Amino acid sequence: MSTVPAYVVSSLTSPVTLSTIERREPGPKDVVIHIAWSGICHTDIHMSRGDWGEPPYPLTVGHEIVGTVTAVGSEVTKHGVGDRVGVGCMVNSCRECVNCLAGFEQYCLNGPINTYNSIDRDGTVTQGGYSSHIVVDEHFVLRIPEAIPLEMAAPLLCAGITTYSPLRRWKAGEGKKVAVVGVGGLGHMGVKLGHAMGAEVTAISQGLSKREDALKFGADDFYATSDPTTFDTLANSFDLVINTVSAQIDMGEYLRLLRLDGTFVNVGAPAGPIPIPLFTLMANRRSFASSSVGGIQETQEMLDYCAEQGITPEVEIVQPSEINEAWDRLLAGDVRYRFVIDMSGVGV
Repeated sequence: MSTVPAYVVSSLTSPVTLSTIERREPGPKDVVIHIAWSGICHTDIHMSRGDWGEPPYPLTVGHEIVGTVTAVGSEVTKHGVGDRVGVGCMVNSCRECVNCLAGFEQYCLNGPINTYNSIDRDGTVTQGGYSSHIVVDEHFVLRIPEAIPLEMAAPLLCAGITTYSPLRRWKAGEGKKVAVVGVGGLGHMGVKLGHAMGAEVTAISQGLSKREDALKFGADDFYATSDPTTFDTLANSFDLVINTVSAQIDMGEYLRLLRLDGTFVNVGAPAGPIPIPLFTLMANRRSFASSSVGGIQETQEMLDYCAEQGITPEVEIVQPSEINEAWDRLLAGDVRYRFVIDMSGVGV
């Protein structure tokens, strides 16, 4: 084991502070990465604050990780020292179940090993990207195309793939009408990707403050849920609705937006359950679905697609000393649209 500097949370209420964590010694299939940038995801806060159950502390979060390979194991073939690489929401899976073999490691039947707050193969708790280095099996290390600046690549590894995957799965494209609910860290990527795929995209947000941004990102239309006429105006309009918000919503109103055989896909992760009105689903043969992140092959596909299409997230760079402030701002909705931590000077 080796000790590396990292930013950790020590309790449900403690701030993020500089400390150290242990990383395993690299094995023959492992890649050692010096982390240059780490995106901030709402999940980091949910997990740290026990919204989904109290985690083992101390905990280092962060699953939007990009940097440079500094060492590789003797059996590594995919990556070499100096390569630009990234790590997303997973660092391992069984790779033997039917889902893993089909390329859906995120749905591993034995449970994927998440980048943080999972039990790793050596029995330790995984620790995330708010740190100087990480050691990851080469299978779960992604190649970052040269066309994507590293700091821009970080949010793609969660926000990008989380919206890309359902857009591809439900065949967003020319002739399809897609609504993206929430124009935030996930939602702004959903708008950009849906537009690039050729769909007619409508952005839906609480108010009008993000209207100009959404249209700039490629939205064909924009509606605010604060307008009481919005749900009636848009009823029975969409083939696909992707909900990116992590808050409780009136599911009946949003399901009404679907036309015949339309699908509502939830990718946001609220702290509590959301009731689903069955008769609203049945009324137009609508479907309710959910989607997690993508598998490794699909995530690489997404990165290559973004490079080809010139798609990058909107980011605000923060220093490690500003993490706590960034978390507070994220909770207040004060970010356009994804915070990325400059980790390049940590541990140097």
